Amino acid sequence: MRLGRRLVLLAAVATLLGGSVAAMAAGAPAALAAPSDGWVRCANLSPGTPEDVYLYPFGNPGHPIVLKHAEYGEVYDYMPVSAGQYTVAMRPVGAPASSSPSVSTSFMVNAGANYTVASLGSATDRRLNVLQDQMTGPDGDALVRVIQASVKQPKVTVSIGADVVARQLAFGLATSYQAIPAGSPTVTFSAPGGHAAMAVTLPAGSVHTIVVLDGASGLQVDNLTDAAGSQDTPQGGAATGLGGTAPGSPALAPWLATLAGGLLLAAAGVLGLRRPRGIAAVAHE
Repeated sequence: MRLGRRLVLLAAVATLLGGSVAAMAAGAPAALAAPSDGWVRCANLSPGTPEDVYLYPFGNPGHPIVLKHAEYGEVYDYMPVSAGQYTVAMRPVGAPASSSPSVSTSFMVNAGANYTVASLGSATDRRLNVLQDQMTGPDGDALVRVIQASVKQPKVTVSIGADVVARQLAFGLATSYQAIPAGSPTVTFSAPGGHAAMAVTLPAGSVHTIVVLDGASGLQVDNLTDAAGSQDTPQGGAATGLGGTAPGSPALAPWLATLAGGLLLAAAGVLGLRRPRGIAAVAHE
């Protein structure tokens, strides 16, 4: 009877550990997105103090992904999320998750689609823009889009090599994607009160978002790679700024499985050591 009870106990431990591993693994973002997932990246393009960025399913803020201390100009990697409606909210650094956000917006994520949610405007007049991203470029060319995020220069003219891709682009606007010959052209931003230029590399089939920001001494250029090549979709979660309340790392599940296996082996070992004594006692009876 004791042996039977021990075996039942061992089975219960296995069930509990297996359930814990499965539950925690389910809470971790998959290293590779499911076909029903979309991709979202967040960008703080609003000058001023850093903010915490919250991403959660619409109407369910209990377990958000939190990108902490997002500074001006910081753009996070794409994160896979299940298709559905989501809310992005920004709060002052360290503010309670229950506090009123500085700004928020809701949007729909479709399976297989990519989105950039960008905070634009000054600290006192910011808004969130949701842009749908393209992830495939034409053969032999690159796709390029421009976001005008300079508060100090309300309008800028943007050239990539010899091509003018936007004239007097107003603050807070984004151009559509345009095909640009692959190569290493110079991106030039011109405004009445500033000028900035930066050489960029545009491989064939790649997709880019170029952002103009306010730098310490004038305009600043940032080149974001949306997709490195034709039919190239980003994988994995945010590389920086992932907060403590964000879902656990995908590496957690294998570690928990190993721990569970070790505990099960230890439990089995204990039973194995006690089993001869129990069998001997039964034999004597």
